[in-house]
Amino acid sequence: MSIEKVRAYFKARNMEDQILEFDVSSATVELAAKALNCDGSLIAKTLSFAVHDDVILIVAAGDVKIDNHKYKTRFGVKAKMLAAEDAERLIGHAVGGVCPFAVNEGVQVFLDESLKCFEYVYPACGSSNSAIKLTIPELEKQTDHFAGWVDVCKLK
Repeated sequence: MSIEKVRAYFKARNMEDQILEFDVSSATVELAAKALNCDGSLIAKTLSFAVHDDVILIVAAGDVKIDNHKYKTRFGVKAKMLAAEDAERLIGHAVGGVCPFAVNEGVQVFLDESLKCFEYVYPACGSSNSAIKLTIPELEKQTDHFAGWVDVCKLK
């Protein structure tokens, strides 16, 4: 189970006790915001894309959308999200729990500039009812296979 992989990932960093688990779903930005009783912008959503033969993840603020022009300029291809049925096999986490922690080898993870305006955010932790509260420097430090910061979203 993905949550167990993420729990082990954070245990190795002495942070497993910071993982939050809910009795309700947090599988979407709206559901996560409700479970956490916070604004949806604080949910660090992790979006999965196919770039040629590679898989990348982009972690962005919950209230932004991918800007297709910026994305194509940065990655050289049109934004193409992974099919839901391929996520777990290619990333290591199923849709609803995709996160930047304990991902499969070869998956590059980028953080979008939209996150930088927050003191802290809540990314998922591998299941559809989990999250962790991290400051932006903590998120950058804890992100598995961190490949850098990008600016590929439309700000509201």
